[in-house]
Amino acid sequence: MYTHSIIQSIIAIRIVMNIHSKKIVDLVDKEGVVTSSEIADILGVSWNTAEKYLLELGMYGKVRRIKKKGVTLWVKK
Repeated sequence: MYTHSIIQSIIAIRIVMNIHSKKIVDLVDKEGVVTSSEIADILGVSWNTAEKYLLELGMYGKVRRIKKKGVTLWVKK
């Protein structure tokens, strides 16, 4: 029973991440360049959560990270 609750929680988290990932990709398409802070504000999540989503999208080849002095920019790959 405990294991079932954990699995349900993991599935729920993945669904939310997929929804947010779609929104992020759409936003990057529209804006061209975004920051983690902008994503966090738009999605209503913490900066760390937004950064995690963006890093995951980067691993899947959906976005590319550009490091500039004092800021990280995200663009469509």
